[in-house]
Amino acid sequence: MEQKPKPLYWEPEPDLGYAVERRADGGMNITVWRIDEHTLEHWRRFAETHELYSDRLTRNLYDLRSLEDFPEEAIQYAVEVNSDPAARRLRVAVLVSNDKVRRAIERIIALTAPEGGAEIRIFTDPEEAEAWLARPLEDML
Repeated sequence: MEQKPKPLYWEPEPDLGYAVERRADGGMNITVWRIDEHTLEHWRRFAETHELYSDRLTRNLYDLRSLEDFPEEAIQYAVEVNSDPAARRLRVAVLVSNDKVRRAIERIIALTAPEGGAEIRIFTDPEEAEAWLARPLEDML
């Protein structure tokens, strides 16, 4: 039986520094070009809502290549959201363009509670990220 696409639970707002769209595989593409307080608060609510209704294994791609930096507050929010046990149902590819953002994502992975946490890999090449995301989700179990 084919599953219906999950609702996106995302609405654009003025001055947001990110956008979300549904992937063909049912996951999400999240593109972030600016991190500020408004964007962080909105993303946190969005991510928590998705975890609340998480009912299947999912592939997400975060494109952070436009970011020069990834502030400490964003790291702490991401650790909090990623530490929820529902995050274990996620395979997340993160695209970065510099070492500063790469190190921040590595910190998020390292600080995540052992009982929570998405399967996260960091990439600079979109094709490599998509190839990794395309692996069978059952490999996560």
